[in-house]
Parts: sequence; C-alpha cells; structure tokens
Amino acid sequence: MPTQNHMHHHYPPNDHPEIKPARIGVLLMNLGTPEGTDYLSLRRYLGEFLSDKRVIDYPSWLWQPLLQGVILTSRPLRSGAAYRKIWNKERNESPLKTYTRSQCEKIRAAFQKDHPEIIFEWGMRYGHPSVESGIRNLQDQGARKILLFALYPQYSAATTASAYDKAFDVLKDLRFQPAVRTAPPWHDDPGYIEALANSVRTKLAGLEGSNQEKPQKKPEHLIMSFHGLPKRYLMAGDPYHCMCRKTSRLVREALAWPEDHWHTTFQSRFGPEKWLEPYTDKTIEDLARRGVKSLAIIS
Repeated sequence: MPTQNHMHHHYPPNDHPEIKPARIGVLLMNLGTPEGTDYLSLRRYLGEFLSDKRVIDYPSWLWQPLLQGVILTSRPLRSGAAYRKIWNKERNESPLKTYTRSQCEKIRAAFQKDHPEIIFEWGMRYGHPSVESGIRNLQDQGARKILLFALYPQYSAATTASAYDKAFDVLKDLRFQPAVRTAPPWHDDPGYIEALANSVRTKLAGLEGSNQEKPQKKPEHLIMSFHGLPKRYLMAGDPYHCMCRKTSRLVREALAWPEDHWHTTFQSRFGPEKWLEPYTDKTIEDLARRGVKSLAIIS
C-alpha cells in the first residue's frame, strides 16, 4: 500500500460556513422611542413600553384592559404633542436616537486605534434599532463575546433589567450563542460624577458670563431630578432610589454646594400609587412659597 504524506489541513472544507476573526462586541442599550410623532407610532411604542412587566407589574387581566382601553386611547395624543416639541426634524427621529447613535460613534472612534478588536453597536429596548439587530450585527462581524451595556447609571429592574431581559430573549433563539456579560451600575463612578459636576459648572458659568444687560446670578437652590419609580418597587428590593441619592450626594460634594440648598427629587409619577419622594413638582412649589427666586435643575 503506497504511503502518503498527509499534509495537515488547517483550512475548513469548501462547504464550511465562513469563519470570521474572533472579536469582542459591545452593545449599548437605551430605552427606545416612537418612530414618529403621530398617533399610531405613539400607540405602538407606548403599547410595547407599558406592556413590559418590569415597568408595570400589575397582573395582565387587570392592567391590559385599562391599557388597551382608556390609556392607549388618550395618551398617544398627549405624548405625541410632547415629542413634537423636541423632535429632531432634520433626521426625523427623537433626540434619544440621535444622542445614542452619536454616543456609539464617538465611543467606537475612541477605541478604534488601540482596540480594533472591540466593536460597538447600539440598540433600543422598545422600537428600532432593536436589541436583536444589535446582537446579530455584532455576531455577523465575528463577535464571540458580547458585553451588554445598558445606558442607565443607576440600576433599576424597570430599566436595566428589562434591557438585559430583552437581550436574553434574543440569545434563546441563536444557534451559536456568544459568551455574554452585563455591565453593572456606574452611579458612583468618579468619571461619571465628574462629567455631571462639569456639566453643572459649565451651565452656571454660562449664566454668569452671558452678554446680557444683567447677567443672572448663581441660582440659590439646585434640584437634581431623577425619573420616579413606584415606592413599592423600592420596598421589593429595587436599589434605584439609593443609587440616585448617592449620585446626587457625590455631585453635590464635587461642586461643594451647601446641603440645605440642594434637593434630590423624583419626577413623572403616574397612576394612584405612592411613588418615590420628594416629588419634583411639589418641591418647586414649596421652594416658591418659601420665597426662592432662582433655581437650577439637572435632570
């Protein structure tokens, strides 16, 4: 029998699917927005958002008739009007989409030189571009490992966990799952705190240095207003409230702002339940009654 020198082949056979160089993917995840400001776009978006059990945890038999009936009849018109005020008309999209894309592009550029093996995509928890398209795009570019990075500094089940849930749902359908990790909250990260403090410094310097007849004085009080959450979620173990308080305290300390002229408040409550207090609107009314004339808000 003739002996044959077997060359060791390191190449896959011709009919083998293409193999890409292994890369690390990062998926930046944000809340999402309607596709337009019209009634149907808003109804579709709010329907998805308010059906999320992480956001509204009432039993479906109780909640869905309310949502599909009275809420989704009237609310899309009000929300549409609010979106129209802030809409990015050039790109015909909401500012959240414009900013999230821009953030992704800037981070991508910042990593390009020293870490070309790390690739970035962005996706929305509700609406487009979807979390699924983000994960599939990363995989198509050869990402074997993916970092899921929800863009919420303060963790909440209603935001952070919901975004990761959506990603895990996508993973259930993949033939070849990437290795996945999730980013922890960064509510007290020094870089984040400094960025917030700088944004306040810059804005206040702008007030004082503007070319008006009478430049505005530094505001007497500063309110740091976070999105609210039903108080019940905190009692059930959601750490969001504590993380907001800590972010606020660290920013106040970075600015060396007097404690009795600094307020941490919560906005956007909805429905009959008690939400996280103090409420932003009530606090502003209260300060006005106390004779406070100038106020700055960071939201």
